[in-house]
Amino acid sequence: MANASRAKRRVSAKASTRQRPRDVATTQLRYVESSALVAALLEHDTAVTKRLPAGTRLVTSALALSEAGRAIIRARLSGRLTAEHEKTAIRALRTFERRCFLLGVDQAVLDRVRRPFPVEPIRTLDAIHLATVELLDEPPQLVTFVTRDERVRSNAQALGYAIE
Repeated sequence: MANASRAKRRVSAKASTRQRPRDVATTQLRYVESSALVAALLEHDTAVTKRLPAGTRLVTSALALSEAGRAIIRARLSGRLTAEHEKTAIRALRTFERRCFLLGVDQAVLDRVRRPFPVEPIRTLDAIHLATVELLDEPPQLVTFVTRDERVRSNAQALGYAIE
C-alpha cells in the first residue's frame, strides 16, 4: 500500500502538467531544491526545516533526492557523518520523499535547460531545478522556492518566484 501511494506521487514533469495533486492550483507550493535539502539533512539547518512544516505542500525533482543521497554518501566517506548519523540522514531523506510530490527529469525539462535563464551562467543541475519548477505550469506567486544556492536564488527571483 505504501508503494502504491509513493508511486502516485512519482510522475514525470511532462505528466505533472496534466495530472497535479489535488488543490495544487489553490495552495501555495514549496519547491525544495537540493542545496536546501542537503542543508537540512546534513547541517540540521533549522532555517530550512522551519520553512517545511507538516502539512505544507512540498514539490521537488527526483534530481534533488539523488543529489541528497550522494551528499550523504560523500559525507559518510569523508568522515563528516558517523554510521549512526548516516542512518538518521537516510531516514530523514525517506521521510521527506514520502511528503513530496516528485517530478521526474524528462525531455521537456532537458529541452528547457538548453535555453538561457535570466541570470547566467547557471550550472546544469541548477538549471534542471529551475526548469522543473517552470514546467509545473503554476503561476510564480503560488510557488515558493526553498534554496541555499545564490545562483538558483537569483534566477528564481528573476522568474518571479518567492524565495525562502
